[in-house]
Amino acid sequence: MLTLVTHDIETPQDEVRASTPDELLLRVAQADQVAFGELYDQTAPRVMGLIKRLLKDHSQSEEVTQEVFLEIWQNATRFDPTRGSASSWMLTMAHRRAVDRVRASQAGRDRDLKIGVRDLEPGYDSVTESVEIRIEHERVERALGRLTELQSQAVRLAYYGGYSHSEVAAMLGVPIGTVKTRLRDGMIRLRDEMGVAS
Repeated sequence: MLTLVTHDIETPQDEVRASTPDELLLRVAQADQVAFGELYDQTAPRVMGLIKRLLKDHSQSEEVTQEVFLEIWQNATRFDPTRGSASSWMLTMAHRRAVDRVRASQAGRDRDLKIGVRDLEPGYDSVTESVEIRIEHERVERALGRLTELQSQAVRLAYYGGYSHSEVAAMLGVPIGTVKTRLRDGMIRLRDEMGVAS
């Protein structure tokens, strides 16, 4: 009778457990291309999803996602795990890139619109209106500048970025209750700074 002897092949624990984005990003900071590939595979869908929600256009979203990962490769040494998670750091970078693209696109559309309709402008004082808007914008920016960095970050993401409380919590890597507290305190302080009655 023939008996087959089988040997269990054990793999080292490190090979079984997938590396976290934080671990991978620290390796990317040391120019580890394999870690960068793993980081990309783990996080690209989430980064692309965030960008696509802001841009709507698939091809522009792909382009901005590539720009974000190039920036991650080039600036991985700036990641500080004591200040937040790798995911938050990367999603914040993606959000900024997408917002920059939206602003650039909007500026181009605004410029085209102004050129196209400059002869049809109504007879109102556009200079006065633009000065008033600029002054109000500067007041808001000054008031935002008086918030703590944490309050300002939460307010900008929630109100300028249009993110839900849970999305802000995920992007900043903090509990949702912390986000709500920062938003509440930030809005109270903004009202005070702007002289708006409650």
